[in-house]
Amino acid sequence: MGNQTGRIIRRLKKMGDSEIAAHSQRFFKTGKGEYAEGDIFLGIRVPDLRKCAREFRDIRIDDALELLSSHLHEARLLALFILVAKYASGNSDEKDEIYHSYLIHMEYINNWDLVDCSAEHIVGAQLFNGDRKPIYRLAGSKNMWERRIAIMSTFHFIKKNHFSDTLALAGMLLNDREDLIHKAVGWMLREIGKRDLRTEEKFLIKFYRKMPAQCCVMPSKNSPRLKDRPTCKGPDRYSPPEESADLIMQDPDGKSLSHAATFPG
Repeated sequence: MGNQTGRIIRRLKKMGDSEIAAHSQRFFKTGKGEYAEGDIFLGIRVPDLRKCAREFRDIRIDDALELLSSHLHEARLLALFILVAKYASGNSDEKDEIYHSYLIHMEYINNWDLVDCSAEHIVGAQLFNGDRKPIYRLAGSKNMWERRIAIMSTFHFIKKNHFSDTLALAGMLLNDREDLIHKAVGWMLREIGKRDLRTEEKFLIKFYRKMPAQCCVMPSKNSPRLKDRPTCKGPDRYSPPEESADLIMQDPDGKSLSHAATFPG
């Protein structure tokens, strides 16, 4: 471990809180057989990690990647905050280096907060003006987190009002075996609906019979005509609205994603 990385790790350990760590271990499903089995939390609140990211944003990319390889969850999250900031301010060569390094180190981007804080800002930003085939390869991966990186990367496209890749990936992932993928797909469809309700409607009406129950479909708040329609109880009991629909997403513990101050941007 390099001197800079070691100094940052020591700093993070001093910032840790055992009570927060215990809650995070439960919230992020680190128990035996759960999706983040064995992940270790120090117990640091995200706003404090963001302050650290501002303080250490000028470290070398190699040092950030060493942090990303840590067994400590907050060290990996800090590394991603730093890499996102470096990508945003970097030149073309630096952006290329960060993007390719991100793909090489995906085994360490192994929880939904790590994916969601970084994929759109690095992978999505890199591919927006280029060949988007890499996200389709990721969507076909056996690794759940790589599939989530694929769909979450398209959030960058959505913010630019480019929806076709999100819709294509959503179709690919409808039969995914993981509810964390279903929820990510639903979130992105909802974001499309905020910008272009008819495009979202067309997808929902075409695929609602195939959509898993975890993508909870309910009438869109944006359409007064649908406020009184019943909510979805699963694809076998949902009748699609004639005019519009919206997807309301929840995090893995069933809480509204509006709580997620975790995520930058």
